[in-house]
Amino acid sequence: MRNTKLRSFRVCLWGWIGCAGLLFGCNKTDKVMMEDDNRTRVIVTSDGEIDDECSLVRFLLYSNEWDIEGIITSSSQYHWHGHKWAGDDWMEPTLKAYAEVYPNLIKHDKNYPSPEYLRQHTYLGNVETEGEMDSITAGSQRIVEVLLDETDKRPVWIQAWGGTNTIARALKTIEENHADKMEQVAEKLRFFFIWEQDSTYQAYIRPHWGKYNIKTVISDQFEAIAYRWKMVQPEEMSKYYEGEWMNENILKNHGALCSSYKAHENGDFRSEGDSPAFLHTINVGLRNLENPSWGGWGGRYVLVRENTWLDPVPVEGYEYPEGRWYGSNGWGRCSLRPGSTSTEEQRKTYFKPMWRWSKAMQNDFASRADWCVSEYEDANHPPVVKLVNELDIQASPGESIKLSAEGTTDPDGNRLSFLWWQYTEADSYEGIVEIQNDRQVQASVVIPKDAESGETIHIICEVTDDGVPALTRYQRVVITVK
Repeated sequence: MRNTKLRSFRVCLWGWIGCAGLLFGCNKTDKVMMEDDNRTRVIVTSDGEIDDECSLVRFLLYSNEWDIEGIITSSSQYHWHGHKWAGDDWMEPTLKAYAEVYPNLIKHDKNYPSPEYLRQHTYLGNVETEGEMDSITAGSQRIVEVLLDETDKRPVWIQAWGGTNTIARALKTIEENHADKMEQVAEKLRFFFIWEQDSTYQAYIRPHWGKYNIKTVISDQFEAIAYRWKMVQPEEMSKYYEGEWMNENILKNHGALCSSYKAHENGDFRSEGDSPAFLHTINVGLRNLENPSWGGWGGRYVLVRENTWLDPVPVEGYEYPEGRWYGSNGWGRCSLRPGSTSTEEQRKTYFKPMWRWSKAMQNDFASRADWCVSEYEDANHPPVVKLVNELDIQASPGESIKLSAEGTTDPDGNRLSFLWWQYTEADSYEGIVEIQNDRQVQASVVIPKDAESGETIHIICEVTDDGVPALTRYQRVVITVK
């Protein structure tokens, strides 16, 4: 529990934070919104591995950010009935712990779903064997129900923390019984897979649904916060995963949910290899839902084939495998194996789209842990970043662009610091731009004279408060050269 500065004037903006500015992926416009609820819709499928259990704790702490349509137990190449199985009801202890802290969480945001709602939306999917997709299950049917519901046009991000077999079964049911609806269903579908942890994406989903160009992100960068994080996180970030930090900020004195988190015995972070699937969908202002190559808390990805986005590999001439992207051939995983010929600089570059956010992401996690036990006025809440200028700007070479974050506020009345920086990896322009007054509320940038028509420059406005823990939010300005 922490104390932050008390102010006589406090404004609770959390309803706005959970909603404002959220742009959902859509195959045509990527900006489909609903008038009554513009939160991202998500469905989670998980194989119940111990790192899934850790990811579930963080997921529930952020459950106010989404419209959760289902949490479904599935199988994978690592876990199924009779093989390292956590049990059909593995989520129950974590959901029970959530119920204990829920009365305090809603003091910080009324959008937290009730424990009853979460239990009603928890299902058992296809779990008998690895890749089994013959059986129609409660989990697969829930996915069918959501995708066929024509009353809600918002996109649905379906996440695979394990195998894709329950998802495949649902899509096969739609193909068999509602073939005329396939294109309509595909319009609202988005995929984020943590590896391809069984063969069903390649064997069924891609051949039968690939023609619809469903946005699909498949991550190998997750290794940055998985079991081998000590091999990936740079020294300046490692402390946010070590036992001293975890014990103080998450594990101890933060209520039942955080104490259920299965860290190592000394408190060291264990693994949350599945968390990038939902970190990608948290609206922190980076606009990564518009385009996976823009980068966000869930990593940054490049279009490799069809509408499939994989990790950018920092090796000239690298050829991606035609089939599965998983533990046997994912470049990052292979780079961490004994005998790898990858260099330290290559590994640093490969995983940077994840580890660059570690401080902000872990501090945010710590603030959510505080919400489990603290009153609103005794905890910190993230700033609300609002720019005066447009987020999408067209400009000519040599033109000066004024940028302003004067509309930015903090719900706790904390002091704010500003940093404007160029996200060079997301740019199509290959040079460096000079940002004037990059640590002020107002900044400016001159478009380089060698910038060519159609090239893009990404400028991030990063705002951090001085609360405890210090919290960060962003806005991204995308400048397209005329």
